[in-house]
Amino acid sequence: MSKRLIEFRNVSFRYGEEQPWVLKNVSFEIYEDEWVAIIGHNGSGKSTIAKLVNGLLFPQQGEIVIDGQLVNEESIWNIRKEVGMVFQNPDNQFVGATVQDDVAFGMENRGFPREDMVKRIDETLKAVGMQAYRLTEPHRLSGGQKQRVAIASVLAISPKVLILDEATAMLDPNGRKEIMETVSQLQNSQGLSLITITHDLHEVVQADRVIVMNEGEIWDEATPREIFSKKDELRKIGLDVPFVAILADELKQVGITISQEPLNHEELLEELWTLNSRT
Repeated sequence: MSKRLIEFRNVSFRYGEEQPWVLKNVSFEIYEDEWVAIIGHNGSGKSTIAKLVNGLLFPQQGEIVIDGQLVNEESIWNIRKEVGMVFQNPDNQFVGATVQDDVAFGMENRGFPREDMVKRIDETLKAVGMQAYRLTEPHRLSGGQKQRVAIASVLAISPKVLILDEATAMLDPNGRKEIMETVSQLQNSQGLSLITITHDLHEVVQADRVIVMNEGEIWDEATPREIFSKKDELRKIGLDVPFVAILADELKQVGITISQEPLNHEELLEELWTLNSRT
């Protein structure tokens, strides 16, 4: 069994003593090499979880353990070496005059030897398909290219966990698809644990596991297929389900039997082709 990398133990959090609890007694585990999507309506607590994992916030109640280390003010700099985070707007993360300067920034802060920095700049830019832009000024890049550079900057410090906090929200459908294909390849090739905070249902179906947040609590935790089989319950807490799942339900209502909940169009077409070949 894979090693536990992140543990939330009865974690509660609020933004001030007079404010309502944003997280209420939340417990879960994330394992090495696992892709977990965290979804929920606005204000459900999902982005707060991301900030707690990265040590940008600390819980008022409960404990967070990352790679065996309790997250607190003494351990925070060690924790941030293990956890990389990419935000919704990549412009907020750029600090360098060129792409390669930006990728180098995090390594410089951590005292990486120059030879290692040069090697990692090459490797990470190649990994995200941006090596041809290393001398380009970041503001001249497209939205998708900027997110690729932001991901490269995080990967350069070799984190064990990569968090994408609505990282594709500002991109068009093609940009979102390209970024998630890149991230999926990186996760497989580099053995990253990946946490995606997202509203994009196409990102959710690629995950190994989904944590559904509702009003600061874990509403459910299961595989994407199991989660999206609960269509009516998801709608009641303000969440959508993939169009292909809705279409499968419509087909069932007219007497076409679908053996399992399809996660994408390819799976639905395969089901229909199999049914057709039997008749």
